[in-house]
Amino acid sequence: MDDELRERLKAALWFSIGKIVDEESLRLNTNATPQFIGALTEMVWAQIENVSVDLESFCRHAGRTTINTDDVLLIARRNDALHDIMKDFIDKESAKNGKGNGRGRSKK
Repeated sequence: MDDELRERLKAALWFSIGKIVDEESLRLNTNATPQFIGALTEMVWAQIENVSVDLESFCRHAGRTTINTDDVLLIARRNDALHDIMKDFIDKESAKNGKGNGRGRSKK
């Protein structure tokens, strides 16, 4: 990824996180500094980079060149609540689009 695109994506992420923080600050009647928003943006960016590497690795390991929902469910495998929410969403979307039951770990 070139530097210009990276900076544009980070700026868009900063803007989105800033909007969310502003809404939550109003809801909670508190304040957040620009430094907090910047630090949160950097933390989220680092997490996105880590997740993207993992998704690419899972995809390659499965012998595919395209990331799919199986890879995303593998990311969430250690967080049962998140995994179940994602699995339910995938199953509903698959049923709605007529593509079967979806994949991944079944519910307990």
